[in-house]
Amino acid sequence: MTYDLYIGDRTFSSWSLRGWLMMGKFNLPYRTHMVGLYSGTMADDLAKLAPARLVPVLKTPEGDVIGESLAMAETLAERHPDAGLWPTDASLRTRARWLCAEMASGFVALRGACPMQLQHVNEGFAPAEDVLADLNRIEEIWNSAWLLAGSETGWLLGNYSLADAFYAPVAARIIGYDLPVSTAARAYCIRTIEDPAFRTWRAEGLKITYDPFPYPMAGATRDWPA
Repeated sequence: MTYDLYIGDRTFSSWSLRGWLMMGKFNLPYRTHMVGLYSGTMADDLAKLAPARLVPVLKTPEGDVIGESLAMAETLAERHPDAGLWPTDASLRTRARWLCAEMASGFVALRGACPMQLQHVNEGFAPAEDVLADLNRIEEIWNSAWLLAGSETGWLLGNYSLADAFYAPVAARIIGYDLPVSTAARAYCIRTIEDPAFRTWRAEGLKITYDPFPYPMAGATRDWPA
């Protein structure tokens, strides 16, 4: 029983990262297929998966095609109830679903102003008020998750869950743009990017070079944290 996962460029595709973590972090069997997100072949690459038009896309062993990360998450959790995608505790599971849904539909300012890129850290980026508002909301729900789970830090709801997979690109944005957050939030972001699965994803992405870089940044850059 092997799934087929279709993803975009690892250095930039935040939703692809979420989809990939759903598979790799929970030891589900899958094959990866690259879609030409920046090479201009995306529509052709996804044509056989219609009506899917965005990455990630998941194809089940039975041939069902699933678009949208939340749909992928619920389907995988349903098919693999013992894999630990959602927390086992009912209250934590409810909160995890809430966090994932808010990520899927919210934080538009942060996502628009700070496209995920895993190559370097942008120095001197000045977040606008709406981006700061998104960061404040993210800290609020992260803090509430830790409180509910009975932990001040660590993964959001105890053991690693889909909530952490969904917020991994947020952590990458906070690091990649050196955004102002609390000590606890930054520690969570560092924990996320230092996780072996995330490091593997980033290393694979860095094997590809881009000229020009898709997201030109004003100001200086520095190396990604070691």
